[in-house]
Amino acid sequence: MSFTAEVKDELSRVEAPSRAAELAQLSALVRVCGTLSFHGSGRYAIRVATETGAVARTVIKLTHKLFDLETALTVRRSVLHKTRNYLIEIPEQDELADDLVRLGILAPGRGIVPGVPAALTRDAAGRAAFVRGAFMAGGFVADPRGEFHLEIAVTGEEFARELAGLVRDMGAQARLNRRRGVFAIYLKSYDDVIALLGAMGAARMARVVEVARAKKSVKNDVNRRVNAEMANQARSTGAAAEQLELVERAERLIGLGALPPALRAFCRARRAHPELSLAALGAELDPPASKSAMYHRVLRLQALVDEAEAQAG
Repeated sequence: MSFTAEVKDELSRVEAPSRAAELAQLSALVRVCGTLSFHGSGRYAIRVATETGAVARTVIKLTHKLFDLETALTVRRSVLHKTRNYLIEIPEQDELADDLVRLGILAPGRGIVPGVPAALTRDAAGRAAFVRGAFMAGGFVADPRGEFHLEIAVTGEEFARELAGLVRDMGAQARLNRRRGVFAIYLKSYDDVIALLGAMGAARMARVVEVARAKKSVKNDVNRRVNAEMANQARSTGAAAEQLELVERAERLIGLGALPPALRAFCRARRAHPELSLAALGAELDPPASKSAMYHRVLRLQALVDEAEAQAG
């Protein structure tokens, strides 16, 4: 089961606290993944298509609970994609037009409502139920162990903007993207996705995201530390190679025996331990020398070699 399917399965088990909230959830489900057909004056039919069994169950459960409507369910299996497709048909019947008005999908005498039904989303429970239904019908959330984001794809710019407003009211910052005529309410921040999942009722999956984020943070921190250590090692190796070359030049131009004792000790130690960092090399001396002291010895040796080269030139 995909991560999205797990989230929708948990959301399908959330019990709305009131009839108004149930109407809001069913309204969003029908609006986002349903098709409304017109069969003459005041006569309509609905077809709801989904690939998610939890969505199909929720649509049928709420339709039967809220309205006395005839419904038909057809389950088809895609041979190519090896997935099931669920088709719920609510045929033309006398009560359907009035029920569509109650769902905020139709306005008497004005046709289809272009935006979010205000009467069903006045309170927090109604807004949460409506967004829950919209996500179940057209939502996607990536596996939090990878590149993470959540989105809800819908049609109609006014509806998309008002739905994004509901998401923001629930404490999550959402962007609105347009893709080939479809609008996507888009969340990328872990905090925003966790907030929205919790507000919709998917508390268990919100905790799963939190745990995944914590693990990802630890992994990223370890990777940063390893990369920093490797970079330091590379710099240390490059510096050691340059110091060995400096020692060779000092021997050729001056002679190691002619160097001051501290510089002579540095040259011998560097030749004996070409793999060590400057700090580790200082610890090998007797008496030991600090990293700063070793660095100043390199600078003094460099100055002597530069002077000898100038004189030779």
